[in-house]
Amino acid sequence: MSNLAITSILEKMTGKDKDYRYMATSDLLNELSKDGFKADNELEVKLSHVVLQQLEDVSGDVSGLAVKCLVPLVKKIGEDRVLEMTNMLFDKLLNGKDQHRDIVSIALKTISSEISSQSLAQRILVLVTPQLIKGITGPGKSTEIKCESLDILCDVLHRFGNLMTKDHAELLSALLSQLNVNQASVRKKSVACIASLSTSLSDNLLAKATADVVQLLKKKNIKPEIIRTNIQMVGAFSRSVGYRFGPHLGETVPLLISYCTSASETDEELREYSLQALESFLLRCPRDISSYCDDILNLTLEYLSYDPNFTDSMDEDTDDEGNMEDEDDESANEYSDDEDVSWKVRRAAAKCLSAIIVSRPEMLSTMYLEACPKLIERFREREENVKMDVFNTFIELLRQTGNVTKGQANFDESSPRFLLKQEVTKIVRSINKQLREKSIKTKVGAFSILKELVVVLPNCLADHVRSLVTGVEKALNDKSSTSNLKIEALTFTRLVLVSHSPSVFHPHIQDLSSPILSAVGERYYKVSAEALRVCGELVHVLRPTFETSAFDFKPYVYTIYKAILARLVNQDQDQEVKECAISCMSLVISVFGDNLQLELPACLPVLVDRMGNEITRLTAVKAFAVIASSPLRVDLSCVLEQVVSELTTFLRKANRALRQVTLGTLNALLVAYGDRISSLAYEVIVVELSMLISDMDLHMTALALELCCTLMTDRKSCESVGLTVRQKVLPQALILIRSSLLQGHALQALQRFYSSLVHSANTSFDVLLDSLLSSAKPSPQSGGLSKQAIYSIAQCVAVLCLAAGDQKCASTVEMLMGILKDDGNSNSAKKHLALLCLGEIGRRKDLSVHLLIENIIIESFQSPFEEIKSAASYALGNIAVGNLSKFLPFILNQIDNQQKKQYLLLHSLKEVISRQSSDKTGQNELQHSYIEKMLALLFNHCESEEEGVRNVVAECLGKIALIEPRNLIPALKVRTTSPAAFTRATAVIAVKYSIVERPEKIDEILYPEISTFLMLIKDNDRHVRRAAVLALSTAAHNKPNLIKGLLPEMLILLYDQTVVKQELIRTVDLGPFKHTVDDGLEIRKAAFECVDTLLDSCLDQVNPSAFIVPYLISGLSEHYDVKMPCHLILSKLADKCPAAVLAVLDSLVEPLEKTINHKPKLDAVKQEVDRNEDMVRSALRSIASLSRISGGDCSLKFKMLINKITSSPTLAEKYNSVWSE
Repeated sequence: MSNLAITSILEKMTGKDKDYRYMATSDLLNELSKDGFKADNELEVKLSHVVLQQLEDVSGDVSGLAVKCLVPLVKKIGEDRVLEMTNMLFDKLLNGKDQHRDIVSIALKTISSEISSQSLAQRILVLVTPQLIKGITGPGKSTEIKCESLDILCDVLHRFGNLMTKDHAELLSALLSQLNVNQASVRKKSVACIASLSTSLSDNLLAKATADVVQLLKKKNIKPEIIRTNIQMVGAFSRSVGYRFGPHLGETVPLLISYCTSASETDEELREYSLQALESFLLRCPRDISSYCDDILNLTLEYLSYDPNFTDSMDEDTDDEGNMEDEDDESANEYSDDEDVSWKVRRAAAKCLSAIIVSRPEMLSTMYLEACPKLIERFREREENVKMDVFNTFIELLRQTGNVTKGQANFDESSPRFLLKQEVTKIVRSINKQLREKSIKTKVGAFSILKELVVVLPNCLADHVRSLVTGVEKALNDKSSTSNLKIEALTFTRLVLVSHSPSVFHPHIQDLSSPILSAVGERYYKVSAEALRVCGELVHVLRPTFETSAFDFKPYVYTIYKAILARLVNQDQDQEVKECAISCMSLVISVFGDNLQLELPACLPVLVDRMGNEITRLTAVKAFAVIASSPLRVDLSCVLEQVVSELTTFLRKANRALRQVTLGTLNALLVAYGDRISSLAYEVIVVELSMLISDMDLHMTALALELCCTLMTDRKSCESVGLTVRQKVLPQALILIRSSLLQGHALQALQRFYSSLVHSANTSFDVLLDSLLSSAKPSPQSGGLSKQAIYSIAQCVAVLCLAAGDQKCASTVEMLMGILKDDGNSNSAKKHLALLCLGEIGRRKDLSVHLLIENIIIESFQSPFEEIKSAASYALGNIAVGNLSKFLPFILNQIDNQQKKQYLLLHSLKEVISRQSSDKTGQNELQHSYIEKMLALLFNHCESEEEGVRNVVAECLGKIALIEPRNLIPALKVRTTSPAAFTRATAVIAVKYSIVERPEKIDEILYPEISTFLMLIKDNDRHVRRAAVLALSTAAHNKPNLIKGLLPEMLILLYDQTVVKQELIRTVDLGPFKHTVDDGLEIRKAAFECVDTLLDSCLDQVNPSAFIVPYLISGLSEHYDVKMPCHLILSKLADKCPAAVLAVLDSLVEPLEKTINHKPKLDAVKQEVDRNEDMVRSALRSIASLSRISGGDCSLKFKMLINKITSSPTLAEKYNSVWSE
């Protein structure tokens, strides 16, 4: 639009008619908002003056639109004009009319929020800072002016606090002076302003501000309201600056505790503010508050029941379950006083206690001894909002117990879970009383506690089912119950049914089933869906086994079936309900099918119909898998052919999850009903299966091969099916076996496939063997095979030979030995495969009948090729597993006599010991044979200069220790005092290998001795220290109870290993340049990885705050190898200990920002570029974890980091990718 038209709009804006002015202002807003709008200097002047004039319009609608015009205007006019407008607005704020002050304040806030240029921001700050100080401290300024100035300053500080460094001292002085004024609104806004300012204050100014506030609090004869304001200020400081406030806790915490205990009975707000400040300290300064935690805990427990105006004479220890009607009226007769605000103190105490629980996992056992009984007692709190906070605090206690004890199978008398178990009776008794309250909110909270209790401590409510069933029944049947209450009650019921023995519910089935089935028919879909899930669990409770039992489930079968069928046939309902109905019906048929034979012809076609619907297809396919897996062999004849046909077509669908579930369902159907499925259907399935076998999706491949095995092993499988498998599946299997990715379930499935194929329809063993051996030949396109592919082929050859019988196996072994004997054969790949095949066959079958096989294998130790020597070592060890009495003495004799071959022979011995120690039979075979001779040999090699030899020796010793712990542990303990560092290290690593996940007889022998080995973390030699760290890490992962008692002393020593030690850094002179070598890198990496493991298994022993600063922050700025585990630790801490991370969030930003902005050198090789890419993604994962912490948006630095990431296209793409992982 031309300037002329704009001028016309401006003229209308000054008209007398307010509607004209409104429409003209609206037109101007539209014009200013257009991207192409530009104004010359003259028009800028007119625009700014008219908009400022409109701000004072008598019509509120017009002035409101004028404020909106400022948003685009500030971006479209020059900086000088913005400064002029800001100056005029401040003049109106400080000296203008009272009625215009509100709109002027809004306008100034709008301008400050729209400034995007740093140069303009700095010019405006120079202009506005003196004006704001004048508005706040100027003599004669009204309360309204002060409040508006403080509001604007708060916004300015929040956005530009870092740019106002030179004015910080003056601003701080001005604001602190306002904490003592009489006007409460000014004091309150001053607190908010100082909090915004403190995030960008230097440490010195922060110390000065804190000192001023503390000094004021120490004075006597101060007005109570001034004390309250300054206590609020202390809390606001810690919330804003986090861990930086830590050094000042020594002055503030005792002062707050003192005020809290000495306040007058009527000064509830003082106690509330003190407790709120202490809560903030616990969450934001967890490291520095440690020494005061016990005092704060005692304080919170005292004030949790602070109620001076009410005397509660209830006896909590008596269970009045019979007096339900009396209890119903309890809440109506409670004491009530609108002026009583003591509930605020109790609420603050509950939240403060919650902060201790969340931030101090190491105090959990203390919490159960001191806080838990008090919390249970306070479930009877008369103020509902406070009761919810008490409930939430108790839920936090339960959750923290779950986090800390996750993965721990055993727990002693000091364990939080053991202590919780002792309180279950009291908890249930108190919760039952809450379930009889009238308040819906109270009942919901009570069920929330029960849900968390069952999750943390399964099977803990077996003795209390009767009383809890009554509570559930009432919650579901009561007409006043809300949907939310019903969902909570149903969810709790489902969790209880899953986690307890079915027999405990049998006496209460009648009371339980009726309300649950009524809930199935509820109109609200979430209630109905949850009720259907509960029904699914109820089915298992009614008939836990298919053997005859004392409980008669038959009266309930038809009732449950009818209720679920009504939901199943209804098309007009939510998808969640449809899916739950399908799943539940499949459970009913699989468990009660023998009692529903007349109903099946009506029900099964409905499930088939749901398979045809894309929305419910996946759930319906899973349903048929459940039915087919039932031991009842439910009659599916009416739908079987159609189901198999439908499922076969699903194998072509793009939906991966559907294909996976379909393979599992087909497998279950073929196992159960294979004799009723035609061979033509088998062939069609085989053709579809062949398309799914690829290393692109190994999980899918494993499922497809499993199904193929089922097809071939079926008694009805005819020759045509075997032929189809050979033509379609075998070529794909031969391609798959060459893959370097093949491993795990897919490899095991492939082995079973070859085993099944050799028996299927007279398939030729020789053809299969030849195809396998031929697949190992290098191809012109891809070259030689990977090591993993050759191992895969060898394992399949071994399985094939064993399946074919002794004669075929023997001829194959002779053929393989012939390849090794052939001196003229220079094909190393062929010899490599032959050795691995012999090893795999020898492990599974005794090959001692083949004369001199051991000598033929050991001759390959002379080969010039490393892979052949390694394969020969592997083969020799594995054939010894097949016949210990013959081959083990040979290996030991060779170790004694063949010095040059010792490393390879030790590897062979390691294979023997590793295989034999993995099961009881193998241990018994080895126990009485050659242990002493093996130990003598191994101990002789402890001091070897080669690390590879020492590692093999340590692994052998560790595995033997599993078999003979009473002899080995003392022998290893003696070697921890050896003068040779390598011997000490080998002894510790041996202990590491002896700590396995499964329970072993070594555990009770190692428990009292393990400190001897782990305390070598103080050793002078770095190799020994690293060995101790690795052993500690393994113990923490596999058997945390072994080390829990040592951790208080060990953790400090472990943290010390994460520090860069200059004495371990050396410079190597390489002539033209010098290279720096850090010998401490490996131990630092191991130490951080150990901490990562401890966070999983021993969280209750770790103080996260003491580790984060300075150790983790230092690690985040370290070498690539150290940064990676540090990123994992940070993500884990953000999830498990968010309060500790939140306290130091600002200091984490800098090292993370440097990492994501790091660019490799221009001449960097691809490996360095890839490593850097991995490191950036790892850092972004940590940042994503940090962003999920509630309260993280309080950190200005972290918010700026997120903004930088999202504004960079490259980083934003990676960040979004890791966020969705």
